[in-house]
Amino acid sequence: MHTFLPTRRGVVSGLSLIASRAQAQRSVPPDGTPIRFGLTPVFLDSDLELLRDIEGYLAAATGTSVQLVKRRTYQEVTSLLLSRQLDAAWICGYPFVQNRDRLALLSVPLHRGRPLYRSYLIAEAASPADDLSALRGQSHAFSDPDSNSGFLVTRWLLARERERPETFFSRSFFAYGHRNVIRAVGAGLAQSGSVDGYVWEVMAEREPRLTDATRIVARSDWHGFPPICCPVEMQNERGVQALAAALDQMPHTQLGARILATLQLDGWVRGDPAWFDGIARMSADVRGAPT
Repeated sequence: MHTFLPTRRGVVSGLSLIASRAQAQRSVPPDGTPIRFGLTPVFLDSDLELLRDIEGYLAAATGTSVQLVKRRTYQEVTSLLLSRQLDAAWICGYPFVQNRDRLALLSVPLHRGRPLYRSYLIAEAASPADDLSALRGQSHAFSDPDSNSGFLVTRWLLARERERPETFFSRSFFAYGHRNVIRAVGAGLAQSGSVDGYVWEVMAEREPRLTDATRIVARSDWHGFPPICCPVEMQNERGVQALAAALDQMPHTQLGARILATLQLDGWVRGDPAWFDGIARMSADVRGAPT
């Protein structure tokens, strides 16, 4: 269906650091105001060293301080973004399409060469289920009500069959984090779950004991990878443009390349809103579904 962590902290190589700073100095905020960058607790919470590396890289590459702002839910981060209490945030395609008139794409990750990912339906490892219909009457873990892969996709699939989560599943709940969904299913707290396929695949390499307790039941179509967005009216501000330039340069610096390797990403591109049209269509279908 329908998308961080070995590291030992290091420093950017001298030439790369000088180049990054020279590029950023043309556009950093003049008053030293930190760039406020929002993160949702999807996957990053399990690696504090990675968060330190990201903050250090962005500060060096932009030439100004960077404040990482974390909240428990997509709604909290999106609200801060829309109220301009954040300069940019790494969110999900679902809140982006819900607020397309107010948010601009700043950057989209490349994973295995493409800015795309899928949602996975997972179940307990011993489950014989081979499609969504086989999960009827089971308990189910979602990630977040504003997550594409962790909620919208499954909600849309059910709406096509004139079903709703509260009637199709015996019980459903939000675990607030894809890693939490995988843990819930693996530990038997839920019999099935909706999860970001990218996160599941990375965890399968990093923490196989967790994913080995689950199995993939179905995969979605491809959709735009969770993007970094900024308020439309802030997209040309110097701090925001410095952040975008830092992301562009990430593969070309020692620390940036290591961060990308940890994230299992190839780099960043500025993005095309059309990549998220499928998510927009699902959102419209769900809004129009009978209650």
